Amino acid sequence: MPVKAYRPAWWRVWLARPFVRVVLRAVFWMLAPVRITGQGNVPRGTPYIVAINHVSLFDPPFVGVFFPKAVEAMGAAEVWDRPGQNILARLWGGIPVHRGDYDRAMFDTVLAVLRSGYSLLIAPEGGRSHTPGLRTAKLGVAYLAEQSGMPVVPVAIVGTTDDFWKKAVKGKRPRLEMHIGKPIDLPPVEGKGAERRASRQANADLVMRHLAGLLPEDYRGVYSASAIFPDPQAG
Repeated sequence: MPVKAYRPAWWRVWLARPFVRVVLRAVFWMLAPVRITGQGNVPRGTPYIVAINHVSLFDPPFVGVFFPKAVEAMGAAEVWDRPGQNILARLWGGIPVHRGDYDRAMFDTVLAVLRSGYSLLIAPEGGRSHTPGLRTAKLGVAYLAEQSGMPVVPVAIVGTTDDFWKKAVKGKRPRLEMHIGKPIDLPPVEGKGAERRASRQANADLVMRHLAGLLPEDYRGVYSASAIFPDPQAG
């Protein structure tokens, strides 16, 4: 079934997002030392899915403004109604997600994003963990990769804990880090019914295992024993 084309509003692409990236970068730099690694791993000439660990509300803005390229983003629908957060959400734009509900229209929109040549930010855990340790991934990231055929880029975020703001405004300058991993082409999904669901879960877990390998030990959570670490010899 064909998916409709997607195109973000021109004023977001050319005005709002560049403005937000400049302003928030300056704010983050004032509050904390920032370290970004792996910029060379970002694919060129093809859209991709950016998969992040999600500890707090600081993660999406941090990735949005420091990732080498502005990307489309999925976010909890309630963010668009929260004072303060809703300003940033409306300026940047994105795809609201009603957590806990199956939303066919939302999935169609997200697939349209990827098939129209735009990259997408997603948190495979399905929401904020509030603690650094990774939780088990939902199936969404595997489903989107399966349906779109796009690679997944694991992006590990360190330092954006719930107490980041309190530490930062007290002058403690907590370190912020973003580690961009190599793109992952997920294996084909096999079987039907329960077998197919298990195959998707294995792919979602594979993304998280790569993500865990980019994170410090106390951030790896349920994927501590199965983390896949980057090959230091790889180009």
